Amino acid sequence: MSILIVAATQFEIKPILEEKESIEFLITGVGIAPVIFYLTKKIYEKKYDCIIQAGIAGSFAESFNLGETVMVKEDTFGDVGIEENGKFLTLFETGFLDKNEFPYTNGWLINNHSLLQKNGLPVVKGITVNKVIGNDLQNKMNKEKFSADIESMEGAAFHYVCLQQKINFLQLRSISNRVGERDKSKWKIKEAIENLNKELIKIIDNL
Repeated sequence: MSILIVAATQFEIKPILEEKESIEFLITGVGIAPVIFYLTKKIYEKKYDCIIQAGIAGSFAESFNLGETVMVKEDTFGDVGIEENGKFLTLFETGFLDKNEFPYTNGWLINNHSLLQKNGLPVVKGITVNKVIGNDLQNKMNKEKFSADIESMEGAAFHYVCLQQKINFLQLRSISNRVGERDKSKWKIKEAIENLNKELIKIIDNL
């Protein structure tokens, strides 16, 4: 099986880089634009049976422990839209985009592949943002508006490309921090990366 592992930074997947030399890797850089550009470029160069995005993320949900690894089923762009009179409206809400226009389903980029159910990890909903912020009110609004479990800076871009190209994919994330917590002494980056790579290796071995 031809597998591609995608990550925003080498730091997040360093353990598996050292262990799985036979697997192909793509380090895109942080953010939506580089993921769309470099992933699209890569898949036009070669066909893959499955692409896995791996990285750390912030969690809105207190039910997840810091360091815990989850699988993202649904993702969407959380800050693409229009803000008027202190209220944020998505492009779907403004009518600029049909919420069921492919690859969206009710405004979400959904991975329905059976691979999500085969690893025993919690399956979650995520939002992807261009800017991570420490504003409690804004983060509360994001949580309530999207009912998301986690927040990243690349997930929806990854889903978008894979759905458009009809490629099997998985988005794997480990919780490094609570959304809005900017005191990094309270983050669990080391534990998140250790668990991320441990689960990633298990998934690859079972594909």
